[in-house]
Amino acid sequence: MNAIVIQNYGNPGVFTQMALTSPAITDTQVLIEVYATTASSADQLVRSGAFKQVMQVPFPHVLGVEVAGIVRETGRNVSQLKVDDRVMGLSRLGGGYADLVALEENSAVVLPPGLPFQEAAALPASALSAWQSLFQYGKLESGQRILIHAGAGGVGHLAVQMAKQHGAYVIATARAYNHEFVLNLGADEVIDYTTTDFAEAAGTVDVVLDMVRDAAIDANTGIGATEQKNIRILRDNGRLISLVDPSIAAHPKTRGIEAKFAYIEPSRSDLASIIRQVRENKLKVHVDEIFPFTVQGISEAHDHYETGKFRGKLVIVNNESLQKDTP
Repeated sequence: MNAIVIQNYGNPGVFTQMALTSPAITDTQVLIEVYATTASSADQLVRSGAFKQVMQVPFPHVLGVEVAGIVRETGRNVSQLKVDDRVMGLSRLGGGYADLVALEENSAVVLPPGLPFQEAAALPASALSAWQSLFQYGKLESGQRILIHAGAGGVGHLAVQMAKQHGAYVIATARAYNHEFVLNLGADEVIDYTTTDFAEAAGTVDVVLDMVRDAAIDANTGIGATEQKNIRILRDNGRLISLVDPSIAAHPKTRGIEAKFAYIEPSRSDLASIIRQVRENKLKVHVDEIFPFTVQGISEAHDHYETGKFRGKLVIVNNESLQKDTP
């Protein structure tokens, strides 16, 4: 099968094309023909080497944690999915930048009629990250105040919608040109973090969802300026959930604040809840730009991701597959 791989950590130009053996599935897995995938935060962190102390990968490595496509084969113990199902799924170890990927049945869910593969591919990792961060780790309750960093980003724009649907008072950070976009998602307030200190503007909050990687951290505590400010605005016994700093739980505790790194796990029930919100028009994923499934296309998608100048998701499509079956 055709795959776009990395053979070492590096910048967005590190991708190369390679012919690989099609994955063999186990009894609990399905084989999916990939129609669409994304350039996600997880892919960027692995590709750049930023996460190599947490998750080392063998080379050559196929990135692409979010996939949408068609089931082509099922393991003998698979009961909820069948051949020719249109599905989306999450592969924590990657694999989406290839013609075929093997996924555990619990990591995939059938798409509702009419949901395009391009939008479906943009949901699994980002929507699961938002869902589990808010409700599993953050234990967000109706009426609580939450600060969501990067409210126009892939996870952030979905988290804003979910938190608002849940009855929270939502404050988000975003650049000025994204304010209208984030307010239309349901945010009650938007703070321009480039001109305003969010810690001065947000007031006290119950939960913070952090997706900001501090460029500089304190050598002794490992704490960056953004985390310090997050802690400052949290009420006593509040919750700080990070999607970018695995070491956060080991940082010094203060005022009973619970700080956790959200380890996102594939979950069929969570994916089903997300799909239900999409079907009921309560959740809308925003696809900012679409790139072709080529070395150049994937490199450009990752390069664009690093600029931070986009809203929602950057999607990569396999045009040859899409031509076979476009909903």
